[in-house]
Parts: sequence; C-alpha cells; structure tokens
Amino acid sequence: MTELSVITPCRNEEACVEDFAQAVEAALAKAGDGLEWEIVFVDDDSTDSTLEKIKAIAARDARVKYVSFSRNFGKEAALLAGLRKAKGRFVATMDVDLQDPPHLLPEMLEAVRSGGWDSVATRRVSRKGEPPIRSFFARMFYRIMAKFSDVELVDGARDYRMMTRRMVEAILSMPETCRFTKGIYQWVGFKTKWIGYENVERAKGETKWSFWKLFAYAIDGIVAFTTAPLQVASCLGAASCLVSFAAMVFIVVRKFLCGDPVAGWPSLVCIILFIGGLQIFFAGILGAYLAKTYRETKRRPLYFVREESL
Repeated sequence: MTELSVITPCRNEEACVEDFAQAVEAALAKAGDGLEWEIVFVDDDSTDSTLEKIKAIAARDARVKYVSFSRNFGKEAALLAGLRKAKGRFVATMDVDLQDPPHLLPEMLEAVRSGGWDSVATRRVSRKGEPPIRSFFARMFYRIMAKFSDVELVDGARDYRMMTRRMVEAILSMPETCRFTKGIYQWVGFKTKWIGYENVERAKGETKWSFWKLFAYAIDGIVAFTTAPLQVASCLGAASCLVSFAAMVFIVVRKFLCGDPVAGWPSLVCIILFIGGLQIFFAGILGAYLAKTYRETKRRPLYFVREESL
C-alpha cells in the first residue's frame, strides 16, 4: 500500500515540474528506504509543455501519476481532484514552484506517523520578497477572517500540508461547489501541528496569481466562511436611518425656532449620492452571497478529466 501521496496542482509550469519531482524524491529518500510514495500531478489544462514533461517523468518513474483537466477549472478543483485520486495512507498537498520546501516532508511525515497529529500544516513567518501592497492586503484578510469567521485561519498559512487518511476523507465528504480549501482544512478540525519557515521565492517561471485574482480569492474565502458582511451591512443601514431621522428632526426644529430657510442643495446631493452608494455596496454584498447560493444549487461537477494515468 502506498504510504504517502504528494499532490501538486500545476498550470503552465514546464520550467518547474522536473525540478519539483527531483526535489521531492531527494527529500523522501531521507525518510527511509522502505517508504512507498507517489506524486500526483494535476494538470489544470496547461497551454505549454507541462503535461508532456509530466508524462516523460511518469514514463521513467511509475511512482509519478497525473490527471489532466478538460479545461482550466482552477486550483481549488485541482486540489479536490488530487485528494480524490490519492491512494496514500498520508496525503500531502504542495505547490510545484518549490516555494513549499520539500525538505520539510520527512519531518511532517514523522509527525503524522506518530499518531499524535492528524495534520501538519505550514505557514510563512515572513513575506520577504513579496510586494508590499500584496503583503498588506494578505494581513488584512487574515485579520478579518480571525475576527469574523467561523474558522480560525493562521496568518501566513500555506496549502502545503500533510494529512492522515481520516482527515482527507472528512474533507472529501464536504460536497460544496464553492470551495475555499484553507477554510475547509480548519473547519473539519482534527489536531494540527504548525511548522513555520521563511518565505522562499519561486524557483523558476512566473506566478499565475495576480493581485486581483488573490483579491477575488480572499472575497471567496470571506463569503464562504462568515456572514459578517451581511451583519455589517444591516448595522450600517440601521445607523444610516437613525442619522437621517436625527437630521430631519434638527432641520424641522431649526426652521421653527430660528426661522432659517431650508437651503443647501449641494449638501443634499452629496447625501443622496452617499446613501445611494451605500445601497449599491450593500446590494453587492447580497449579490455575492446570492451568487454563491446560485452556484451551489446547480450542483455542477467541479472538473472533468481529459486523461489520467491512475
């Protein structure tokens, strides 16, 4: 029986797949000669030679497997496909760009083997080399999630994690379509050991995550695991009504006591625009939750496989 499955989603990573496979093999060689392991590459419809290079690696090493999607379904779908295909008693998920240090795999494996931990997760203790604006918004995201979410996300948490089969089955039992894996890891519970490491820059190639993609991903996470935006919208709406009522009372009282004419149309226009902006903003929050509900009710498959070696 395969003891360890290493899952790695990849899209247009032709420069990294060979180095990744070699680095994982070298790291797992230190975990003992008797270790049976496999690497499951999940190709998210790459448009370069990523899949061809994966096939070449698989042809010379039977421990390397692959799944290739019919189109680009995204990283969340790729992680789910990998978890479904993995056969190992323990399952690790990690990025192919070597920003997740493979040398930590033996330490992680030893922890889950001991039986004291169901999961070993990693987090970056620094963001050296990352653009300041991205670091700022990342920290803000974790603070928002920590304050309002139903799950506690650890700042700097990565998708680099090793889990027992019991935890993997718990994750696979969650049928939702709109998946935010970082939150799902925390929501299912189980005992987790955290390992911190310094930020490692990408070995080769370019990141596929733009600022706006990360921003949209953060919004997905907030909407998936907290209803706080709806509560904030309700509170702001109620506060706006109270302020408006107080302002009307003030204007009426001033008119009768001081005889001041009710003037100031520029300020009136500003107020109307402000209230209108709030309404559109709140409608957008409602729309985000409604869109999630719409996607969940359709129950479409998260991905389709074009070819695989498993």
